[in-house]
Formats: sequence, structure tokens, C-alpha cells
Amino acid sequence: MAAFNEPDLLEEDFPANTEQTVLLADDQEELDNQATSLQTKLAELNRAREKLEKEKATVEESRRRFSEFETGREEMLHEITRSVGLLEEAQMDSQREAEQMTRTLNDLRDALLKIETLGDVDTQNDQWKVLLTRNLTTIENARMELNSARLKWVILNGEQENPLSSSMNIAHSSPLGLPTQISFGQLCLWGLALTWPLLLVGIIIAIALLLKG
Repeated sequence: MAAFNEPDLLEEDFPANTEQTVLLADDQEELDNQATSLQTKLAELNRAREKLEKEKATVEESRRRFSEFETGREEMLHEITRSVGLLEEAQMDSQREAEQMTRTLNDLRDALLKIETLGDVDTQNDQWKVLLTRNLTTIENARMELNSARLKWVILNGEQENPLSSSMNIAHSSPLGLPTQISFGQLCLWGLALTWPLLLVGIIIAIALLLKG
């Protein structure tokens, strides 16, 4: 009986199987290499995508800030220019009103000084009628100054209002330049301001007639 050689038998009986196993191992290794290469490329693509997304976010943020800068600059140029113009106009109005108030104040001080310097009229004096006429004229002039000041400055009439807000206390004027909403007292003051020359002439004539009498 012939001897049995097991390795020789396997190699002779299954030559194709061994070669196929080698080929399969090579294919598996190639596939593993391809998979590894694809994974590497995918990771690189992911990193590139993240980088692009960050760059896009940076660009979008820069665009937003630039748009905010342009819009804010235009808005501030418009608003501040408008505010400066309004304040300059209000300042000029306040300065004019302050100058008017200063003139009125000086006129009232002069009238007050003249009234304070008036002395008593001595009827024993031969010129007492002249002195009386002079004193009455001074008083009437002071009264006209006061009435004129009351027309200009409502604070003198006991009304709580900023005197610099309106030099004449006229919110709306008629075509004739007269206030559309005034009180009865103000109407009286207007009438007195318009008729005081006639009153003064009448007083002087009456005193002159008394002196002649």
C-alpha cells in the first residue's frame, strides 16, 4: 500500500482555492486602502467645508457691519444735522427774546427810578401846578411802560410760562398780527396801549385848563 502525503494531496487537489484566497486577500487589502483613502479625503473635505463656512460667516458678519456702518452714518448725518439746525434756530430765538427782555427790564428800571425820585408837591410853591403836571406825566409814562411789558411777557400777568418761550405770548396770529386767543385783561391792555397818546394829550389839556383857571 502506497504511503499518503497529505500536504501534496492538498496542493494537488486545491490549487485554485489557494490562488483565489491570495487574490481575495489582495482585493480586501486594496479595498481597505481605498476606504482609508476615501476616509482621509472625506475628512479633508469636511475640514475644507468647515473652513469655507467660517470664511462665509466672517464675510456675512463683515457685510452686516458694513451695512450697519453705512446706514448708521447716513442716519446720524441726517438726524444730527437736523437737531443742530433746530437747536441753532431755538438758540437764536432765545437770544432775541433775551435781548427783548433785557430792553424791557431796563425800561422798567428807568421808570421805577423816575417814580422813586418823584417828590411831594408843595402847594405853597408857586410852581406846584407845573410840578404836579410833570409828576402825573411821569406816572403815566411809567404805567404805559408797565402795560407794554405785560403785553410782551405773560409772566407779569401771573401766568406760569417760560418768558423766553414766547416774547409776545402769541401761539397763533391773525393776518393783522393780533393774537387769536387773548383774555379780557389783555384786550384792555391792548386798548390802553393803542389809546394812551390820546389819553396823555387829554390829561395835558385838562391840566393846562386848570392852570389857566
